[in-house]
Amino acid sequence: MVQLAQKVAVITGGDSGIGRAIALQFAAEGATVVINYAHAREKAEQVQQYITQQGGQSLIIQADVSQYQQAQNLIQQTVDRFDRLDIMVNNAGMEIHSPFLDVTEEQFDRVLGVDLKGTFFCAQAAAREMVKRKIAGRIINISSIHEDLAMPQNAPYCCAKGGIRMLTRTICLELAPYNITVNNIAPGAIHTPIDADVEADPEKMAALLKEIPFHRMGQPEEVARLALYLASDASTYVTGSTYVIDGGLMVNTGAL
Repeated sequence: MVQLAQKVAVITGGDSGIGRAIALQFAAEGATVVINYAHAREKAEQVQQYITQQGGQSLIIQADVSQYQQAQNLIQQTVDRFDRLDIMVNNAGMEIHSPFLDVTEEQFDRVLGVDLKGTFFCAQAAAREMVKRKIAGRIINISSIHEDLAMPQNAPYCCAKGGIRMLTRTICLELAPYNITVNNIAPGAIHTPIDADVEADPEKMAALLKEIPFHRMGQPEEVARLALYLASDASTYVTGSTYVIDGGLMVNTGAL
């Protein structure tokens, strides 16, 4: 029995990496999936094609979620088309590595715009539609272990992910009366394009794997299965939580 039958889910950044894996997982479980992308339409179309081949339903919508009106339009187009929204996955994210002393205002605004502002206003727009339609919805934010773990030369990203943690913990209280849950998934090192620079550097990759007790990177599909739990009826009593999925990286003291 599929777990998300009759549900409509929006996934920002659904064209690649973790977002792609979540889109495919949700579609396989019966959800109608809205695949949001910012620039890579071809990749979004590939995701849609795969879902169609598997007998699923999906819609592609372009939007740069760092732009308020585009974020609003993403949600509006979804409800105009399907007349409901059950699951909002705020996955779109980016990072710009730079020493703190060299970070520019433009870099800061870009990272915070996509990672935090986009999450904030997509969640708000989605929640408004859920409340309006009396839907016991799910908001799932893809944060990072760097909501809690410092990462030198990535300060804007860490600021954004820390903000997502507190956003989740705050709005879950406001949305609980409407039976809307809000949770974070905090991935560690996952085999996605955002970590391609690390994988391309043998020295950095070896150092990273040494810190992970499982001695491997995670796969997007593993994160997608966790997202499915949070989107399904299995998690109706879960809200305001961060689920760390990092192969033990966060709790490793270096003893292994």
